[in-house]
Order: sequence, then structure tokens, then C-alpha cells
Amino acid sequence: MAARTPPERMWQEVTGESNVNLLQCGEACRASRAVARREKLVTVARKLFSEHGFHGTGVAQIAAESGIKVGQIYRDFADKEAIVAEIVENDLRLFLHEAEIAQAVERRNIAAIRDWLRMFMRCGEASEARALMPEILAEAARNDRIKGIAHTINRRVKQALVQALTALAPHADQANARGELAETILTWGAGIMHRRIADPDFDDEAAYRQMSAHVDATIDQMIATAPYPILQKEHCGFVTAT
Repeated sequence: MAARTPPERMWQEVTGESNVNLLQCGEACRASRAVARREKLVTVARKLFSEHGFHGTGVAQIAAESGIKVGQIYRDFADKEAIVAEIVENDLRLFLHEAEIAQAVERRNIAAIRDWLRMFMRCGEASEARALMPEILAEAARNDRIKGIAHTINRRVKQALVQALTALAPHADQANARGELAETILTWGAGIMHRRIADPDFDDEAAYRQMSAHVDATIDQMIATAPYPILQKEHCGFVTAT
């Protein structure tokens, strides 16, 4: 009968940490262990989805590659789609920098907002994102759960983009211009991603430069042509409306 792996060794295999006594660390240690296990599982699943596709990767394969038992995977995630949702949530949190852009908007930090936009437009540079996003889009055509995840990506990304553009051009009558620019950025970015996959000779750096120049010029024009403040008549004359 095979010897049972001690808990301390199991923890070390999952996290890379040693000198941990699970009998003494209590609830906090068990929670950390669960988080480390989920992170390892998600990292392995991302790699396999990128290499073999969502459809070509099974839970048993994820278990074999990660060293985490199938039963434990299903206790952490209901199914493969739930793993994809976790990957997407992690990526969106890292990519969108939602707290940072919210702070820049609140402080009306124009330079920081425009820096965020430039970062946003180069989102496809990360090698992992390059490999995984096309897989999600392809699977969305045949899997309603993944289609819902893809819609969530689009909704949150567009929401963050419109938030940034609204801070730069906040007037109500610029809403159409903001929406059109947001759609242009999203469509142009998607086109770059697909061209990069389909055409090995595609110069994505030149495409990014063209997109950035167009977006910067459009924003400059929106700021320059912002309407004058509306004037309201009061008893003592005309005052600027709030």
C-alpha cells in the first residue's frame, strides 16, 4: 500500500512553500491553501486551453498536468466553463486597472486617463491573452456559457473605455462621438488581433501606431470643440450653469 503524502508536503507541492505546519496554522492557512490550489489550477488550465483549445482540453488532462485530483477540481469549479470564467475575471482585473482609472477620472487627471487609453489599446500584446482570447471567441460560437462570458468581457471592457472617454469629453452632446470612438477602438483592436493570427507578416506595431494617432487626434478634436457652458438667466443676470 502506497504511503500517504504528509499534508505539509502536499502544501509545498502546491505553493512551493516549506516549513508549514498545517496542524497549527488553522483556518487562515487552509483558506490560503485553497486559494493557492485554485491559482495553480487556473494557471495550468490557461496553458492547456491556449495550447489545445477549450474543446480539446478535458478536466482529466487539467488534473494530470496540475497534480490536483479530478474530484478536488470539481469541488473548486463546477465545470470547465467556470474555470474559463475565473481566468477571464483575473485577466479583466489585471488589464482594466479599474481602481486606477476610477481614481484618475475622479481627480480629472487627463494625462493619467490618456496613458490608460494607450495601455488599453495595446491590450493584445501579452502572449497569454493572444493565445487564449481567440479560443474563447471560437468556443462562444458553439457554447452558450462561453458566449455569455464573451459578452461579459465586451460589456466590461466597453464600460471602462466609455468611462475614460467621458472624463475627457464629458458634455452630453458629445455622447454620440464618445460611443463612436469607443466602437472604433474595440473594432480596430479586434481587427489587429485577428490579423496577427492570420497573417505572419502583419506589422502590428505599425497598426498600433496608426490606431493611437487616430484616437489621439479624435480626442484632441473632441476637447477642442467642446461646447461653451450653457448660460442660465437669473435675477442678477446670466450665470454659468452647473
